[in-house]
Amino acid sequence: MTAEHTPSYVAPGEEYQRDVRYISDRITRDARVPEFGPRDGDLWPVEPGRYRLIAAKACPWATRTIIVRQLLGLEDVISLGLPGPTHDARSWTFDLDPDGVDPVLGIHFLRDAYDRRIPDYPRGITVPAIVEVETGKVVTNDFPWITHDLFFEWRSYHREGAPDLWPAHQREEMEAVMKRVYTEVNNGVYRCGFAGSQEAYDAAYDRLWAALDWLEDRLGESRYLMGEAITEADVRLYTTLARFDAVYHGHFKCNRQKLTELPHLWGYARDLYQQPAFGENTDFDQIKAHYYVVHSDINPSQIVPKGPDPAVWLTPHGRG
Repeated sequence: MTAEHTPSYVAPGEEYQRDVRYISDRITRDARVPEFGPRDGDLWPVEPGRYRLIAAKACPWATRTIIVRQLLGLEDVISLGLPGPTHDARSWTFDLDPDGVDPVLGIHFLRDAYDRRIPDYPRGITVPAIVEVETGKVVTNDFPWITHDLFFEWRSYHREGAPDLWPAHQREEMEAVMKRVYTEVNNGVYRCGFAGSQEAYDAAYDRLWAALDWLEDRLGESRYLMGEAITEADVRLYTTLARFDAVYHGHFKCNRQKLTELPHLWGYARDLYQQPAFGENTDFDQIKAHYYVVHSDINPSQIVPKGPDPAVWLTPHGRG
């Protein structure tokens, strides 16, 4: 997510279209050619300590990578830099660090790492991004493949007992579930919030709620999206659900119901939140500050709401 994802660039009457042009480099074991996914970028070798993950807890796409890194036990293998929740059109910034400078990369603007890789980088300065520490250059910001490769390519460094986030016998079905979650839910809330016309909004709203109804039914039959164990699919859905009542319900006009009014989705979201990798990386204050301050076209006053009360996330979920 970056400043170019604000509604100011959606022309009146148009539907929101996400820019999905990323740096398609991959970090793979021994810089081998990956079996799945894009192969048109450069290949970098897996090497502990070589890379730094830059991922803001305000951003759902970035929070995925933080959760997966912790689930797999890679905290001592890939360091983590945390930009602050608000930024202007130039770049994410390291406002949470002393003097506003990342202590490892020595930069205030994440743009500096992009420009070191591609001078005057022409697209959005997005998180998550993986940066090579020694050169200070961005390696990749292709977020779906970052988490994929953390699982498949960094396996030698996973903690003992790390979850199987990509079970082989379910991969085909899981890919279909994740595709629908991405197009209709993860990106669907943005289509609602940034719609350039009533017609575009109405269509986006209907698509979003058709998918949420499907998920509500699915989660009435199993604890997690793929059964009784957490997978990458759950990580991808969770970061949208965690922001739903605090941001998307009102700010993005996704207001047919609150998450708390959907019994299976709400229980499922609390089940995940109450597990350390999810709850410890869900910062509601940062989430609200980002959307309500940065999206000034939607919220010109930039007033950040005080609610909802995050204590409800700790109530019993009943899904064990």
